[in-house]
Amino acid sequence: MSDDPTPSTRPDGVVVLADADATRAFGRALAAVLRAGDLVILTGDLGAGKTTLTQGIGAGLGVRGQVASPTFIVAREHPSLVGGPALVHVDAYRLGSLDEVDALDLDSSLEESVTVVEWGSGLVEALAGDRLEIVLERPRGADDAGDDADDDAPEAGERRVTVRGVGARWADLDVAALAG
Repeated sequence: MSDDPTPSTRPDGVVVLADADATRAFGRALAAVLRAGDLVILTGDLGAGKTTLTQGIGAGLGVRGQVASPTFIVAREHPSLVGGPALVHVDAYRLGSLDEVDALDLDSSLEESVTVVEWGSGLVEALAGDRLEIVLERPRGADDAGDDADDDAPEAGERRVTVRGVGARWADLDVAALAG
C-alpha cells in the first residue's frame, strides 16, 4: 500500500472489444502484465462483461477452477496451476459498507495474489495505492429501425472498456497493446 495520498494517474485508455471472446482475450493479455499484489477494480452494469473479463484474467494467470461470478459467496480464491499468483475474485455487489469489505480480510492475501473486485468502486480503493480501475460498458438496444434479437445474449455485443491506471505501477501501461 502506498503512503502517498495523491497517487499519480495516467490518462484513460479506451478500447472497444467486439464480443465476449474478445473480452476474454483482453483479460488474458492483461494477465500477462499483472503480478502478485495487483488490485483490479471492475465497474459496469449487469451483463457488461466484468466476469467475462475476469475469466480471461484467470485463464491468463493459469489458475485452477472455473471463474464464475462469486455473487452469493462474495469472494473466491483460484490457486495458480503454473507457479504464479492466485486470483482472488470478489463480487462486492451485495456489500453495503466498508466494514463488510474489511470483514473479507482482503488485505491479508493482497500481496501474494492478483485481486479482482467486481462492483468495488467506492469500497476497495484504500487496499492499494497502485491499482487498475476498469469500467466496462455494453451498449444495449438498436440504433436504427431494425431490432437486434441477440442484443441481450451474454456472448454477443461489443464492450467499451476504459482502463485507468492509478499510481506509479501503471504509469507505462499501454492499453491499446493489450487489445491486440
